[in-house]
Amino acid sequence: MTPRQRVLAVLRGERPDKVPFTIYECMIPQCAVERRLRNEGLCIVNRRHNPLACETPNCIEESCRYTENGRPRVRTVTRTPVGEVSTVAEPAGFTVWTLERLFKGPEDYAPLLYMIRDRQYRPAYEAYVEAERWMGEDVILRGGVGSSPLHRIMIHWMGVETFAVEWAERRDEVLKLEAAWRRSQEPAYELLADSPVTHANFGGNETPEVMGPQRYRDFCVPLYQQCAEVFHAKGKLLGSHLDGNNRAWADAVAVSGLDYVEAFTPAPDTDLTLAEALSAWPDKVLWINFPSSVHLAPVEEIRRVAREIVDLGRRTNRVIIGITEDMPPDRWQESLLAISEAVNE
Repeated sequence: MTPRQRVLAVLRGERPDKVPFTIYECMIPQCAVERRLRNEGLCIVNRRHNPLACETPNCIEESCRYTENGRPRVRTVTRTPVGEVSTVAEPAGFTVWTLERLFKGPEDYAPLLYMIRDRQYRPAYEAYVEAERWMGEDVILRGGVGSSPLHRIMIHWMGVETFAVEWAERRDEVLKLEAAWRRSQEPAYELLADSPVTHANFGGNETPEVMGPQRYRDFCVPLYQQCAEVFHAKGKLLGSHLDGNNRAWADAVAVSGLDYVEAFTPAPDTDLTLAEALSAWPDKVLWINFPSSVHLAPVEEIRRVAREIVDLGRRTNRVIIGITEDMPPDRWQESLLAISEAVNE
């Protein structure tokens, strides 16, 4: 089987010739070890070719790059007919640090609401098909619905502290944004279901310490269910990136429409072991993140943990090993080779 075929086999409940081993495209540089790992069956997960484009035709966005105290900065201003909002970010490798968020005060509710209502989706299927064709069988492409609306507002637009104030003082305004975003996102379900994707993620990065179990049940799980119904009617699979503590809402995930839990990170890094999660979610594939802390352990310990995960994967046929977080620059090669060795034993 090819690396891509192994991943799809587990996602579809079919048995592959070995437990799939995957890594995000941004996590592994081109080098001799990368070539060896791909030859041994490593599958690259590419998330940059979503078959869906989103535009806001009546909003004007302008960005400028500059340096402040020797650090790179990007300032982005979005102008709408009812006001403007802006962000300042610092590029940092495969991610960015947000220094100034879109929402700065109650006066920003109007332009943010306009931005949401101005969103328009269109299919970008041909580019996706072409990318999948030329990347080949040791790469798998993944679609994405986007963040859950409340996560977008809380984390990306406001920040946790500001959100807490707004949730207490102006909850009706927050809920107005959430409802508008939810409605604007619904066309994406159908467009992705009709697209060439085999599977797509919906939101994630939720943590019970921030989102809270009740808000997760009220504002995330129903959307998974709604999207999953559209996806399943067209044979598409739905997952979510849940890489933090999950014990507080394990029961809600169990009854959600999710087919797989992506980036699930088992203990010792979170509050659920892989065995506990497999038991709690008996109808879901666990596309895990190999525990980040273990990359710092001696190679024999990495092999031992990898063998335990591989054993559970072979017995349940519901485990895909993934790398979804950055690794220590001086350890990633020997760590990934040890994991690959365990997969191929």
